[in-house]
Amino acid sequence: MTSEIRPASTDREERAARRAFLAAALRHPATMGAVTPSSPRLGAVLASVVPRTGHPVVVELGPGTGAVSAVIAERLPPGARHLAVELDPDMVAFLRRTRPELEVVPGSAAQLTALLAERGITSVDAVVCGLPWALFDDATQTSLLEQISQVIGGTGAFTTFAYLHGMTLSAARRFRRTLRETFDEVVVSATVWRNLPPAFVYVCRRPRVLRAAE
Repeated sequence: MTSEIRPASTDREERAARRAFLAAALRHPATMGAVTPSSPRLGAVLASVVPRTGHPVVVELGPGTGAVSAVIAERLPPGARHLAVELDPDMVAFLRRTRPELEVVPGSAAQLTALLAERGITSVDAVVCGLPWALFDDATQTSLLEQISQVIGGTGAFTTFAYLHGMTLSAARRFRRTLRETFDEVVVSATVWRNLPPAFVYVCRRPRVLRAAE
């Protein structure tokens, strides 16, 4: 019988990421929606909308320690642009140190369109989101989804995730309803059991607000 041998550098990176994640949770417990970094399996579903060809622009919201960033980077073709909007200054420093290929944008996702405009971006191919939606009030959720809708337009895609155990909560049902009111297409993935806790992904396309404006 054989066993998987992991490179020492990979183990060190994972330990460093876990320490950084825990430190952020201790600093800002009220704003951390996750209990651990996303697993590679969950990251793969979140990143499934990232184009593999051309020169796409992909934006991550709430990248944390960069677990999903790594999966996105594996999909991106040469010449792509990968931006990550992160509010926590220590996480910003961690990402810049460990993922130099990532264009880290310090700031709040609540100012998404302004942050992108400062960098000459008005539209993107995909938004991959790890923000804790359950911690946001209705007005904040609406504002964020409106800005995401604006930047993905009629051809881009938006993904975000939720934990399976929270699906019976009223906040989760309300958020799912808001997504269906915001986008023409909302696909719910199969449960990713190899994540802690188990989670699933919303894949959203074609914002309704754009159709209404036509």
